[in-house]
Amino acid sequence: MLRVILILVFAWFAVPLQALAQSCSTPPSNAEIQRILAERIDGERRGVGIVVGIMTPQGRRVISHGVFNQGDARRLDGDTVFEIGSVGKVFTALLLADMVQRGEVALNDPIAKYLPPDVKVPQYGGRSITLLDLATHTSGLPRMPSNFAPRDPTNPYADYSVAQLYSFLSGYELTREIGAQYAYSNLGYGLLGNVLARRAGTDYETLVKSRIAVPLGLNSTAMTLPANVAPRLAIGHNETLQAVPNWDDTTLAGAGSLLSSANDLLTFLAAQRGGGDPRLDSALAAMLTLRRPTGTPDLAIALGWHVSTQQGREFVWHNGGTGGYSSFVGFCPQTGVGIAVLANSEIGVDDIGFHLVDPQRPLDKPLGPNQQAATDAKGQGEGAPATRVE
Repeated sequence: MLRVILILVFAWFAVPLQALAQSCSTPPSNAEIQRILAERIDGERRGVGIVVGIMTPQGRRVISHGVFNQGDARRLDGDTVFEIGSVGKVFTALLLADMVQRGEVALNDPIAKYLPPDVKVPQYGGRSITLLDLATHTSGLPRMPSNFAPRDPTNPYADYSVAQLYSFLSGYELTREIGAQYAYSNLGYGLLGNVLARRAGTDYETLVKSRIAVPLGLNSTAMTLPANVAPRLAIGHNETLQAVPNWDDTTLAGAGSLLSSANDLLTFLAAQRGGGDPRLDSALAAMLTLRRPTGTPDLAIALGWHVSTQQGREFVWHNGGTGGYSSFVGFCPQTGVGIAVLANSEIGVDDIGFHLVDPQRPLDKPLGPNQQAATDAKGQGEGAPATRVE
C-alpha cells in the first residue's frame, strides 16, 4: 500500500486551553519572536523558513527567519508564498456565507440539490446532508473517501477525479446521525467546494478569486500563481527537511488547495473585523454566528473557524498542513489581535501560533528518538490519533 503523507489533524487538542484569551492583546516583541524562530530553525533544525505576521489595533508587523530552500538563500518575508493547507477551508466557508447573503443558497439546503441527479447522496434516518453540515464537520462523512488511492504519494490529490468522488458518495452508507457529532472531514470540505462551484457555474479557483481575493486585494492568494507571483513561492520540505513537490488538487480543492502569503492572510484577518469590502462584511460576520459543539470543552466549530472560549473571551483560529508546508491563523475578536504563521516544511507551527496569543503557553520541544519511534508506531495503529491528508 502506498504511504500517503499523514499529518495530525487534531493537533490543537494537544494544546491546553486554559487562560487562552488573557494574553490576546499582548503578542511578544519582534525580538522575542525572532529568537523563537531562530531557535526552531537554526538550533533545533525543525524548519527551513518561517514567517510570522502580527496584527494589532496599532498596525502590522512581519517577522521572518530562514530561506526559500536549502540551496536558495533568499530570505523569506511577508510576500513569500506558501501552501496553506486547511486554512483554505475558512475561504471555502466564506464562499458559503457569501452565497447565503446573496440568496444563492441557504445553509439548510440539502447538498443533493446542487449535485447531478445520478449522484446518490447518503442519508441517515431520512435526514439529508446540508451545506451547514459540511461546513461544520457534522455531515457524518468520513475524513477521506475510501477510494482515495493516489498513484504518487508525494502529490496525493492530483489523480483523484470528480467521477471518483461522486462514485464514493453514491455507494457510501452513513454510520452516525447527521448533524449530531463533530468529525473533521477533508472529504466534506472538498465536497462543499465542489457544490458551491457548481451552484455558481464556475470552478473553485475562479470562485475564490472573484468573490474573495479580488475584493479584498489578496494578490498572492490563488491555486495557480500568476507569473509575477510564482517566483515568490517558497519550496516545500518534508519532516526531514528534504525538498518535496507542491500538491495539485481540483476535485477536493475546497479542503485546502490555496497558496497565500503572510501579508495576504493579515489582510484577510483584518477583514474579519469589517471594513475590508462592504460586499463581504455581512458574510464574514455571519461565519461566527452559528456554532456547533466539537465534544471538546470550550471549543466550538463555526462556519470554517474553530472558536476557543475562555473567561468570556474568544480566540478564532484554524491550522493547516500539506506535504511540504504548515500554517496557522487566528484572531481575537475582542482585542483586534490577529496572527499568521507560515512555514515551508511540514513540521507543524501550531505551538508557535498559540504561544503568540498566550506567551505562557510552552513551545513544543523536539521529540527524542524513542519518543519519535513511539509516535510513529502509534500513528499506524487502530487506536491512532486522528490524521488528515491535506
